[in-house]
Amino acid sequence: MEFIDTSFLESDEVKLVLERAADADPVRKWVPAYYFGVCDKAGNRMGSCDLRVGYSEGLFYGGHIGYAIDEGYRGHHYAAKACELLFELARRHGMDHLFITCDPGNHASRKTCERLHGTFLGIKALPEDNDMRVNDGETEKCVFRFDL
Repeated sequence: MEFIDTSFLESDEVKLVLERAADADPVRKWVPAYYFGVCDKAGNRMGSCDLRVGYSEGLFYGGHIGYAIDEGYRGHHYAAKACELLFELARRHGMDHLFITCDPGNHASRKTCERLHGTFLGIKALPEDNDMRVNDGETEKCVFRFDL
């Protein structure tokens, strides 16, 4: 996969600033990924987000998009606004759907997925060999699908 220019990733309220890109890691079964700072129009960093490009079994549980908004900036839907920009980047990579997952108790993240009109596929048990189960002790994830 070839990484593309991401300078178009901005809206009236947020812009995504590329911090790094990571090539695929076939041994770990990881796809290529972009990592961004979520910034306001003045360039102040408000959080982070990432997009994993491609498809693998692990992404059903781990999700294609991750996001975190710093505490002082929460409540303004910046995570959803960042995801909308990442949806366009995914489209430009020829992707037709994405998964976003979260812990069942993470109500803010669930609301973000609902705000983005994701289809809730349910709370799914992580496979026994999943990295999140093995390394972090997690057992289940809420899974949302987004058709692009």
